[in-house]
Amino acid sequence: MKKTNSIIQTAKETILIESNALANLANLVDNDFEEAVKFILNSKGRVIVTGIGKSANIASKIVATLNSTGTPAIFMHAADAIHGDLGNVQIDDVVICLSKSGNTPEIKVLVPLIKNYGNKIIAITGNVDSYLGEHADFTLNAYIEKEACPNNLAPTTSTTAQLVLGDALAICLLNLKGFTSKDFAKYHPGGALGKRLYLRVSDLMAKNEIPKVSETDTIAKVIVEISEKRLGVTAVVSKEKIIGIITDGDIRRMLSKTTQIANFKAKDIMGNTPKTIHQDAMAIEALETLENNNITQILVINDKKNYVGVVHLHDLIKEGIF
Repeated sequence: MKKTNSIIQTAKETILIESNALANLANLVDNDFEEAVKFILNSKGRVIVTGIGKSANIASKIVATLNSTGTPAIFMHAADAIHGDLGNVQIDDVVICLSKSGNTPEIKVLVPLIKNYGNKIIAITGNVDSYLGEHADFTLNAYIEKEACPNNLAPTTSTTAQLVLGDALAICLLNLKGFTSKDFAKYHPGGALGKRLYLRVSDLMAKNEIPKVSETDTIAKVIVEISEKRLGVTAVVSKEKIIGIITDGDIRRMLSKTTQIANFKAKDIMGNTPKTIHQDAMAIEALETLENNNITQILVINDKKNYVGVVHLHDLIKEGIF
């Protein structure tokens, strides 16, 4: 069994081999890359990404990245393509073909079939002088000096290089299309990431009670309102406008000083400068306001600056945003 320091050293060497190869990859980006991006951008069809072996796995990931950033794409395994799946390729589609050597048998069969259909081929290959490199319409150079595998056999550095070039294509297309965070949200509606991009304050407060009292209400009524509405806070309002706020913390601080509360009114203990947020603001803005002010609730207003509800930190936690 190898010593721990040997394992750590191997891990570091692997990372350095791959990172150095990626740094060199930037030097290989040329006019073909630019023309490939422009061709995809102006294409009326989809992007079909294909490969064999480990390159097929990378092709599948590139498809996912393209789809999530606004470029329609589908995966087609190179072996399956020559046994029926070639029907996936439509007249206006662009085909990206991944192959380290560019000379695998399946690739040599597939390339002329695609070209016979009149589709353009973008090669991502570590060998620009290969069959694939020479027959593609655009060739992206994914050359690497060696694999991270000590035997220089297992696809490691080479597949990482393919993946990075695929990311570069996707990001260039994203920039050229003016793809925004709102567009991103449309393709990522699930999970915390999507919610950060589309969930609004009005969505968070929809199921919450709306605690409120007037400035002349007794402390007893304030306590009941906070307890019943279960948000740890109540707004103090006048004609639907917020004039103050009382939290359960304010109640505790008052009771720590005196229990003679019969003559106290809401106006006697309310805070006069409550933080508010518009109901159409993004949920992430509510989180930032809570964090920046070290508070757990924020009062919500509408266009008329009328009080319409409360958002609690727990609402953000439930949605996975916090």
